[in-house]
Parts: sequence; structure tokens; C-alpha cells
Amino acid sequence: MLTITRKMEFDAGHRIPDHSSQCRNLHGHRYTLQITLTGEVVQQDGESDNGMIMDFGDIKALANKHLVNLWDHSFIVYEKDYIIKNFLEKLPGHKTVVIDRVPTVENLAKIAFDILKDVYQDHFGRNLKLAKVTLYETPNCWAEIDG
Repeated sequence: MLTITRKMEFDAGHRIPDHSSQCRNLHGHRYTLQITLTGEVVQQDGESDNGMIMDFGDIKALANKHLVNLWDHSFIVYEKDYIIKNFLEKLPGHKTVVIDRVPTVENLAKIAFDILKDVYQDHFGRNLKLAKVTLYETPNCWAEIDG
């Protein structure tokens, strides 16, 4: 199976409210998101993406629209982390993303996969499929989820 991968980066804050170490404190990361797709290689002379599964610029544009621009420079908070959620709601114009689970890298990778799988599915009718999402929280720590 032939796959292609596009890497993107964004910055976001979070906290793990019940964690026993310093991750329970407000902090942020430079996340690295890797989007891996599989599909048919275009074999059509005259097509802009001839020889490609999907143009990397199109992968980026769709990821930005549906995920990266929404999470970049935001604070991602668990809906039941009431102290922080209520605090952030009082900040005028603050970019807050409220999610239904604790914002660990594992949960964020799963949410990212669930958002993006429908975005890329059969895009352009070429049996395109999201094969895997890898989300790095740090250069040494990451989560992967595949379809």
C-alpha cells in the first residue's frame, strides 16, 4: 500500500486536571501533526496532481480549515474541568476549544482522526482514505491512531 504523509505544526495549551505530576498545571506545547493518506495515484495527463495521491497543498488546506486553525494558539480544555473552563469563559475573545475528554495526546490524536477521516474520505473520488494520524506532544512523546 502506498501512503503519503503531510506534517504540520501548531501551538496550544492544555492541562491534565487529575494528573499527579506537573501536567496538572496550565502549560502548552508545539504540537506536530502528521496526516497519512492512502489512495489511488492519479494517472491522467493534463491533471494538476498527475502522479500524486493528493497534492500536499490540498492536504494542508483541508487540515487547516477543519482542525489546525481551530486548535492553533488555543487553550484546549476538558468540559468537566470547570475551574479552568469557567475562568477562560471570562476572558474576552479568548480562543478556547472545549472537548468532551481530558486533553491528553492520546485523546487529541483520536479527536483529530475522527475530524479528519471524513474530510479526506474519497476526496476527488480517488478512493482516498485517512490511514493514520500521528500527534507529537513533544519531540519524544506522541500518539498514533490508524484507520
